[in-house]
Amino acid sequence: MTRKLTAFLASVMGTYLVGVMFIGQGNLAAVAAMGLNVGFSDRLETLMHDLTHMMSIYLPLVAISSIIAFPVAARIIRLTPNLRLIGYVSAGFVALIAMHVILKMVLGLSGVAPTRTTVGLLAQGIAGAFGGYLFHLLTLKRSASSAET
Repeated sequence: MTRKLTAFLASVMGTYLVGVMFIGQGNLAAVAAMGLNVGFSDRLETLMHDLTHMMSIYLPLVAISSIIAFPVAARIIRLTPNLRLIGYVSAGFVALIAMHVILKMVLGLSGVAPTRTTVGLLAQGIAGAFGGYLFHLLTLKRSASSAET
């Protein structure tokens, strides 16, 4: 149980980190498209700002979507254990896409500007897929041979 909880928390934090990075870079791409110069230091400052300031809203949404997605994936994976990797990666991907689509449908607005585009929405899905991959890796049962090394 502790391993699953640790894996879940690492997965949520990994999803959050990659998702925030994509959000910030998507916003800066829009700024650059307006003809303004966006340097590396601007990108780094934006990342650090977003990581610390999106924690109160975006991180809980990532956690909630993952709390729903991973148990659903686990039930499906019990039926097809050979598709475990695909199951958790897909669950993470769908969780983040669904989170943004549901927010748009319920609130009538995109809470994250880059998700107004297909590329931005897919980037969020990739962040979720990364979290699903982390969850898959961190919850793998170690074999006897790998435990010895």
